[in-house]
Amino acid sequence: MPRSRAVLIAFLVVTAANLLANATGGGVAFLLTKPLLMPLLAAYLWRASAERGARPDRLVLVALTFATGGDVALMIDGTGWFLAGMACFLGTHLCYVTAFTRHGAATALRRAPLVAVPLGYAVLTAAALWWMWVGLTDVGLAVPVAGYALALATMATTAATQGWRVGLGAALFLGSDLLIAAGVAEVARPPGAPVLVMATYAAGQALIVLGLAARVGTPPRAPVTPAGAPATR
Repeated sequence: MPRSRAVLIAFLVVTAANLLANATGGGVAFLLTKPLLMPLLAAYLWRASAERGARPDRLVLVALTFATGGDVALMIDGTGWFLAGMACFLGTHLCYVTAFTRHGAATALRRAPLVAVPLGYAVLTAAALWWMWVGLTDVGLAVPVAGYALALATMATTAATQGWRVGLGAALFLGSDLLIAAGVAEVARPPGAPVLVMATYAAGQALIVLGLAARVGTPPRAPVTPAGAPATR
């Protein structure tokens, strides 16, 4: 079995353990598993790249490092830690946007049918902010969340040019963050919200990394296959 596949299996096992911990309130298991998720994806990308005789995209590794910091920060209660986590994930999105742009995102978004993707994510983001604005204002987070949402929508938009896995992964990532923001604004808290947040986040990041890993060793190009409509989870 290739080492990259073994690492991916480890990621899936840790993800399942984390979701179970979220569902059952298993505090210790949650604390042990969540910080491991993104490092395991980084290890998978590293090994998959090495097996193809190439180096992993450093920007993606940095993005996963920022995401690890965000995961840890959001495990701690308090507005300050929430803002710290959001700042870390902002770094994740900026790294992804830069990586996707290097692989032709700007050019691809000027072609049909991807030309409609920016408008779709813009409408979704504006509608979500309008829905949550009063609640976010009450807790003093409206402005930082709006700035973060802009970066998140940009990441999802550029990801749509990178193939269906990366595009779908970014949409899931966006949906996960919408669930978090809706809970903070107290406008919606669906049953099993913590499990939904982590399931969509882990699946989203995994799809992004899997899609990028499959591209390692191939020349940059601008895919024109749409990644699907923006998801609203």
